[in-house]
Amino acid sequence: MENKNEINGHAMPSSNSAEQILGKSAKKSCRKKLMEFLNKNLLVIMTVSGVLVGVGLGMMVRNMNLTKAQMTYFAFPGEMLLRMLKMIILPLVVCSLVSGAASLDTRSLGKLGGIAVGYFLVTTLIASCIGVALAFIIKPGVGAGALNTNSLGLESISSDKETADSFLDLARNLFPANLVAATFRSYATDYKMVAVGNDTNGTTLYQKVPFGKETDGMNILGLVLFAMVFGVALRKLGEEGEELIRFFNAFNEATMVLVSWIMWYIPFGIMFLVGSKIVEMEDVVLLVTSLGKYIFASILGHIIHGGIVLPLIYFGFTRKNPFSFLSGLITPFTTAFATCSSSATLPSMIKCVEENNGVDKRIARFILPIGATVNMDGAAIFQCIAAVFIAQLNNAELNAGQIFTILVTATASSVGAAGIPAGGIITIAIILEAIGLPTNDLSLMLAVDWIVDRTTTVVNVEGDALGAGILHHINQQEMKKQPQQQEELAEVRVEAVANVQAEEETSPLVTHQTKAVATMPEAIESVL
Repeated sequence: MENKNEINGHAMPSSNSAEQILGKSAKKSCRKKLMEFLNKNLLVIMTVSGVLVGVGLGMMVRNMNLTKAQMTYFAFPGEMLLRMLKMIILPLVVCSLVSGAASLDTRSLGKLGGIAVGYFLVTTLIASCIGVALAFIIKPGVGAGALNTNSLGLESISSDKETADSFLDLARNLFPANLVAATFRSYATDYKMVAVGNDTNGTTLYQKVPFGKETDGMNILGLVLFAMVFGVALRKLGEEGEELIRFFNAFNEATMVLVSWIMWYIPFGIMFLVGSKIVEMEDVVLLVTSLGKYIFASILGHIIHGGIVLPLIYFGFTRKNPFSFLSGLITPFTTAFATCSSSATLPSMIKCVEENNGVDKRIARFILPIGATVNMDGAAIFQCIAAVFIAQLNNAELNAGQIFTILVTATASSVGAAGIPAGGIITIAIILEAIGLPTNDLSLMLAVDWIVDRTTTVVNVEGDALGAGILHHINQQEMKKQPQQQEELAEVRVEAVANVQAEEETSPLVTHQTKAVATMPEAIESVL
């Protein structure tokens, strides 16, 4: 019997030439698949490669004993990346929120906003609980009394800001007095001593009086609130507001084009950004060994929350694989790891969530800018661990009330944490003040913040992305319900119309009875 192969559905005798043809076609298909994979994931591969090359480059340059000026020049390409990303934050946040709020229906906007706020608060509270639990299990500060700021040669941080004033500043920044100034300045409380009289001995008495001042840094919280309310107002205007809505939509699309251009510079900029951070650290080994437990507890908390808790919440709402959703976000995760800034990651996050995961543009551009501002799960974890760590370092026993205060304060203060590198460090002072601990040990956190802040930012942006995916799923489910309800209403209307076709008839039973009565005389006549 002669073996036969089939090519294009035709039987052919087995031969070397036929096998070669099949082998070549298989090679071509594999090569085609490989090229498609490379084209689709080229930016991701380049970004990850940039991080790895940056680590190697940093280790090489460390041995060259560069001067401070030379380090600055070496870090210049990375600095340019950060400047480009920061440049695009303001138009991206304002335009995306205005167009997103204006394109959503007021009812769905309120419902989605309520779900988003609930999601952000619950996940942040869970993150805080994980941080406190890990700090008490691992006990990073127990037996580490030898650690102090002087031995590490670090400057101490002093913060005499009252807890109440910190929360009042948060409320004040929600409503900026000057929108133009809010793009580069925010409100902060400072104190001055004012003479209020003399005591019985003639000594002048002073009181600490708070007063407001403007500090450098974008008031992103105020801009987010204004943009949301302004978008809703444009929607309420109807036809009169359509031209302005189209303007913001066009501005938003143009901004996304700029984002796509900037993303191709990310691999090159990340390489020098990571390399320069490694070069700048004077004694990495000392810091890592001294504060290893704190670093381990923080990163373990981020792994638990980002790898288990958040995916489970996403699966619970959507019944879909969360890791297939996260696989399309490797580029923003890498950017978050390298830049340590959730705000700087926002442009690439919006682009990847829309294009790779198919999330509705209106939802992505409405929720993600809010999440980058108020949703800081990773920050809540390391802030709680840092607070308990400092308490253990000072041999302070925390009671149940203080632990509850840490949880609530960390959840609330993470809302106001700036989406910039080391932004969460400053808010730890609020927690420490609330439970009566010294703030000078915060410099220990700064010593290793360059390590912890990277996983912190990744968890922050992961929570935002999964939140957008959950809201997209809920929105789709609501849209599926609406056509069914419309069909049911249509059926009811059809039946109602059918029942009133004849005059003075309101029921099929009435029609049947009248027809029967009408036929009775004919029957009687025929019988007679």
